[in-house]
Amino acid sequence: MRSIWKGSLVFGLVNVPVAVYAATEDKDIRFHQVHGADGGRIRYQRVCEVCGKQVQFGDIVKAIDSDDGRTAIITDEDLATLPSNSGREIDLLSFVPAEQIDPVLYESSYVLEPTSKSPKAYVLLRETLADSDRVAIVHFALRNKTRLAALRVHGDNLLIQTLRWPDEVREIEFDQLSGAVEVSAAEKQMAALLVDSYADDFHPEQHEDTYRVELQQLIDAKFEGEEAFPEAPAEEGEDAEVLDLLAALQRSVQRRDTQAAGEEATGTAGTAPAGRSRRAAAPDGGVGGDGGDGGASSSRTAPTRRRTRTDADASAEPAPARKRAAKAAGGEQDGEAAAPAPAKKPARRTRSA
Repeated sequence: MRSIWKGSLVFGLVNVPVAVYAATEDKDIRFHQVHGADGGRIRYQRVCEVCGKQVQFGDIVKAIDSDDGRTAIITDEDLATLPSNSGREIDLLSFVPAEQIDPVLYESSYVLEPTSKSPKAYVLLRETLADSDRVAIVHFALRNKTRLAALRVHGDNLLIQTLRWPDEVREIEFDQLSGAVEVSAAEKQMAALLVDSYADDFHPEQHEDTYRVELQQLIDAKFEGEEAFPEAPAEEGEDAEVLDLLAALQRSVQRRDTQAAGEEATGTAGTAPAGRSRRAAAPDGGVGGDGGDGGASSSRTAPTRRRTRTDADASAEPAPARKRAAKAAGGEQDGEAAAPAPAKKPARRTRSA
């Protein structure tokens, strides 16, 4: 793996020689274009509009047009004269709490490798960052552009994540959200119960790019002249329009409880790293329980597509879940919040080793 940049990380009077490597890679499947009639490859040529000749990539330079129609040609030599691009240093500016950086600002990630004979200064900065529980804000030039970035610890390495400049983030307002939107206490309570039923720690290894996997299956089937995914009959009632928010939340909680009970009955619970207990005390001592109400702890699975529930579906739900959901719904329909249930001892939250 080749480094894309070499320089020094400057920390006060401490100079840490480093090499920069891309921390991520794109694994998307790439297609090329062909003529649909005969399968011939489509090639694009760079042709000059003035002389009509094909131009080699090495002969192409950058240019920009002014509002009055003038054109300025900018060469790589011109860009190299910019003062901010002349340095080979990563300047450490400040240490800030990580939570103060809006995730929308993050762009690309790069790993720093120590290139000096002794990595002591590199390790010292890494340990200092880890102990301070902060990230460092840095400036450096990469690919002819001045970058704002966050320097953090990632495993045994120092990681730089480039940031967008603040004026690159759009301020967007939607008319639908400009007015007051009323959300009832019962709806909030039922939504909180639904969130709790999905509560877990983040396990990235449990997630897979299903699109890429299915696309590869499709490509393999094409090479073999087979059909990858025979058309399956559509389920009845799928993608029904949600007209009653509270009723939809109620059905979602019931469905999740049934799913959890099924996982426990079939022994699939615990096959993946376990997260928190499924059922904790609900807000304000309302709908909730201590784990004995059908909301058994289990591994999380990806949410399935929602469908319209039938009476048979509802009758199959654990009785406590139906009672809780009906109680919350009944309080809303009567124009008053659901009455708090007797306080229960919150479930002990478990965390995998």
